[in-house]
Amino acid sequence: MATTAPVIDASELTKRYGDLAAVDAVSLRVEPGEIYALLGLNGAGKTTMIRMLLGMVRPTSGQVTLLGERVRRGHDEMWSRVGYLVETPAAYPELTVVENLAVVARLRGLTDPRAVGAVVERLGLSAYAGNRAGTLSLGNAQRLGLAKALIHRPDLVILDEPANGLDPAGVAEIRALLLDLAREHGVSVLLSSHILTEVARLATRIGVIDHGLLLKEIATEDLASLARPRLSVAARDGDRVAEALRVAGLVASADGDGYVIEDERAVRRPDDVAALLVAAGCPPTRLVVTQDDLETYFLKLVEPR
Repeated sequence: MATTAPVIDASELTKRYGDLAAVDAVSLRVEPGEIYALLGLNGAGKTTMIRMLLGMVRPTSGQVTLLGERVRRGHDEMWSRVGYLVETPAAYPELTVVENLAVVARLRGLTDPRAVGAVVERLGLSAYAGNRAGTLSLGNAQRLGLAKALIHRPDLVILDEPANGLDPAGVAEIRALLLDLAREHGVSVLLSSHILTEVARLATRIGVIDHGLLLKEIATEDLASLARPRLSVAARDGDRVAEALRVAGLVASADGDGYVIEDERAVRRPDDVAALLVAAGCPPTRLVVTQDDLETYFLKLVEPR
């Protein structure tokens, strides 16, 4: 059976600065048409990882393959198929939005005279097309950076915090744009973010990175189950509670001074659990259904170890 090679294949990527491992043996793969999000707090290693993927920073060890070609000096053919935005978008401040994009178009060897106008319209920059880049707001400067990354219609887009500086409407527009690129045009996207709720609405998969380590990869479709509700219960005699729950066939895990039950029966009918414990001679002192939101789940993953 034929297989399709990943558009990004990073193997054991490590970047050390003295004793500090900014990125520590990270391996990841991004498949064609996928939107993969690197999720982590500021300083987690996201930007360093992206810089290594793009060949801007040489890894201490490990290797990267983009679009089937290994990233190394002297192999520049692939970059015509890659668009990227890393950290603060750069522009010539005295040139207008259109003039900045025209420069990029020439550098990219684009011959279609409509390329600049098309990307200006697509990124919502028409009202600012004649404005000098140095006068743009942070959000519109970010739009210009994204326009430069997309002007040549790349097969792979790598974006570092693409929603930075955008208002909620702008964030929604960029989300819709990236979803359209992936779903309708087969473009693969790797982006970084520190906002779980946003990438959960956009990404196919999420890689949680912290202190340079890739802690976990999560399919977006599995996020809801990770924050599922549970029943928290406690009583004065904890051992008797544990035994009563075990006899009733309810799996409970210790949690502080009590227990947590994730069984759907217990969550839907906590009154039955209360009656069970009363009958067993250990009436509950706490019985409450709780549910973490996604942000709480993420923060638990990256809490100090």
